[in-house]
Order: sequence, then structure tokens, then C-alpha cells
Amino acid sequence: MELTKKYIDDLTYKILGCAIEVHKHLGPGLLESIYERCFIHELGLRGMQYMSQQKVPLVYKGIYLDADLRFDVLVNDLIIVELKAMEGILPIHEAIVLSYMQMLHKPKGIIINFNCTNIMNYGQKTLVNEIYQALE
Repeated sequence: MELTKKYIDDLTYKILGCAIEVHKHLGPGLLESIYERCFIHELGLRGMQYMSQQKVPLVYKGIYLDADLRFDVLVNDLIIVELKAMEGILPIHEAIVLSYMQMLHKPKGIIINFNCTNIMNYGQKTLVNEIYQALE
């Protein structure tokens, strides 16, 4: 498998499909942890590999420091997925995902907010960085 923008974009589409499926069955109004359990179950049903609630290594001035930074979900070792169940996606959520992408050297991140009426129109934000931009 060659890593391309198309591959990452196709994977993004599949990830959002999982979120839509979960939202279709549960709707808005539940806790983030409930959506996360169902979301990772859906990823597994569709044959995607994932890790959830893993530590993000913090390297400060060349030294690893113990910090309790954790991402929500990493799909196929490529895309960071931050799950929310709140009023809206805030700029700080984008900053957090961009930081995780940088620290983990991942090309793309997705913020998914289940507390909305429509995931595609109101409940997701996709972020890319220079790693993604350098791909063909």
C-alpha cells in the first residue's frame, strides 16, 4: 500500500461513515465515552485497525517527560480522531488535535462531535498538516 492523499481521504470517508452509523443509532445527548465505545466497535466491524486512549509521548527539549496526554482514537496508525459530545467544536479542540498530529507524526486529524443533528454538516472538522501536504 502506497501512502497517498487519496488513500488517507478514502480512509477519512470510512471513518466518518462509522461516526454517522453510530449517530444514526444513538442520536445526540449521550456521554462521549458511550460514543467512543460504539465508534471503535464500528471501526472493528468494518475491518479498520485502531488504538484508543493511548498516551501521546511528550518530548520537551529532547527529553521524554511523563505526561497524561491521551488521544481518543488512532485509526490505521494514520488518522487521529478526537471525539466530542458537546455544544460545538471549539478552536482549542483543533489546537489539541494539531498538537497530537505533530507529536505523533500523523498527516490528518478529525474532530467528531456527536452532539449535533448531522455529523457531516455540523459535527466534524478535518485537519491536515505538512505531512499530508507533502503527499501526492
